[in-house]
Amino acid sequence: MDKFKTVLNIANQHTNLGFGVVALLTAGGEQIFSSVVFRCPCSPELNFMYGMVFLLVPALALLLFGYILSKKTWRLVTGLCRNTERSCGCKRLSAAGCILFQISTSALVAPSSWIAVALLSGNYFECAMTGTNASSYYAQTLCAQTSAPEQCGKELFRFPCGKGVGVPDADREQVMLTLRAHSQILGWLVIASIMLFNLLLTCVARCSSPISYLQLKFWRAYTQEENSMMDSFTAKHAKELAERNLKSFFSKSLPADIETPSNRDWEKISSLYKFSSRKQFYSTLHRYVETCQEDDGGVVRMASVRSVDSTDVGPAVLSFVDDGKMSL
Repeated sequence: MDKFKTVLNIANQHTNLGFGVVALLTAGGEQIFSSVVFRCPCSPELNFMYGMVFLLVPALALLLFGYILSKKTWRLVTGLCRNTERSCGCKRLSAAGCILFQISTSALVAPSSWIAVALLSGNYFECAMTGTNASSYYAQTLCAQTSAPEQCGKELFRFPCGKGVGVPDADREQVMLTLRAHSQILGWLVIASIMLFNLLLTCVARCSSPISYLQLKFWRAYTQEENSMMDSFTAKHAKELAERNLKSFFSKSLPADIETPSNRDWEKISSLYKFSSRKQFYSTLHRYVETCQEDDGGVVRMASVRSVDSTDVGPAVLSFVDDGKMSL
């Protein structure tokens, strides 16, 4: 329960509720792995590798999963190899790096939560550190306060299993308490680092915000509504088109006219958002509707969706426009 409360405190510091949900699910997963799956082999060859694998590999998997769940990742890479204009030039690479950094700040929530909770638990760290070589400085430090330091170093790998043939139980218990203390100290340092890093990023993003606090709040509300309605409109339009095609196929009749956006139209509204101080639009869809729609005469009012003073990367405070947070 203490570990769940710790992660809950971390989650409450994030403005996005999804972060808290991800952190809590990660804590639950760590509890299951620690109590059901994890079994330290108590082997001088395997302890270190086994403990570090359980500590770091799930965190890596969660990081990759975070990239997969981010819609911004797929906005960035979809069609990238086909469109050579996107993939060349230092300015493009710099913009892609900034976007990847924004994605990473969201994707790192789950792996950092896993590592923090695992360190507070201490099981993985204890197993890994008892697998260090008996002649290493860390092993010597752990065994220095015991009554039989040499024997402690030789039997150290057995301690997580409650065994120590030539070492008194009191000494073995003291070594395990020291290992758990070291693990929990590292866990709290990870938590403090996460909190400080998140605070600094938020402060920098808000200080460089090109819009006011209330407009930013409105912008978030608009983006959420647009994303929600886009899903419903897309499903509705796809259903109408599918019904028309099926009716035409089975009745052997001419299909009714249905207006569907062209490939170019889809590409325009699928591009990453670029902020413009001259013509402020709340999303790429908003910009398309205002500047690129065809009028009644079939004449395009503007050939390009780009404003003359738009930047390649939107301000960090507006990263939510492209749904940069993980979609749960």
